[in-house]
Amino acid sequence: MRTLPILALAALASFAQTPWENPVRKLLKEGKPVIGATITAASPEVAAQCAAMGFDFIWIEMEHSPITLETARNMILATRGLKALPFIRVPVNELWTAKRALDMGAIGVVFPFTSTPELARQAAASTKYPPAVRRGSGPALATFRWPAPEGYADFIDKNALTIIIIEEASAVDKIEEIAATPGIDVLFIGANDLAYSLGLRGNQDHPKHRAAMEKVIAAAKKHNLPVGRPVANAAQIQEGIKMGFTFFQGPSDMVMLRTGAESLLKPFGKWDTTGKDRPSY
Repeated sequence: MRTLPILALAALASFAQTPWENPVRKLLKEGKPVIGATITAASPEVAAQCAAMGFDFIWIEMEHSPITLETARNMILATRGLKALPFIRVPVNELWTAKRALDMGAIGVVFPFTSTPELARQAAASTKYPPAVRRGSGPALATFRWPAPEGYADFIDKNALTIIIIEEASAVDKIEEIAATPGIDVLFIGANDLAYSLGLRGNQDHPKHRAAMEKVIAAAKKHNLPVGRPVANAAQIQEGIKMGFTFFQGPSDMVMLRTGAESLLKPFGKWDTTGKDRPSY
């Protein structure tokens, strides 16, 4: 039986000791795009299937869906050994919501309606351990998902992503100070809510909306932060990359299911969006 050369053994030992680095964080540092699938169905099976498809992360949606903490935990466990990393959009920017998400094993927290510098600082403080910031210690479940040899606290402080959503006109007015907040990893534009906040009733093609987005992109660039947005298809991702976006929230599981069904049924005249062919009983 042949033995490995000493240099090869040394290389293997070095590889084994190399700390794990969040691949989403790494790609963003390199200026490369990352794409996530949005999970709204309360199903670990759906989360696991999406996590194995090639997405960089799954966006577990707890603001606009009925997903509970228990279901989110099972979704996170279902991602073990799969490519996509589990992120959670919490329903509100609070210390305790981020703590629950991280303690169940999320490695990224998305904070909605982060419209003031104070809320940006609160988000940043929620995802890292003291003495610098404020995350409480209780990571027994998280260490089962992330059994870090160097210790979970050091591991997660280096690898967790803090993503804040800019979705109100008031946030755009304060974007310079928000973007300068230490500990923020991604500025994400909630494009639809921003359009409503600007009085445009969801119209994202209005010049006022484009100007607001450009202001956020410029602040992100100035402070060396990746900037993200929701997208519906590959064309929007390609256009977003040209504009400076690198973090993309892809369509929800239900939208992807619907799109797949439409492509199958529409050629045969069976695509029903009106409900006219549904039984009334």
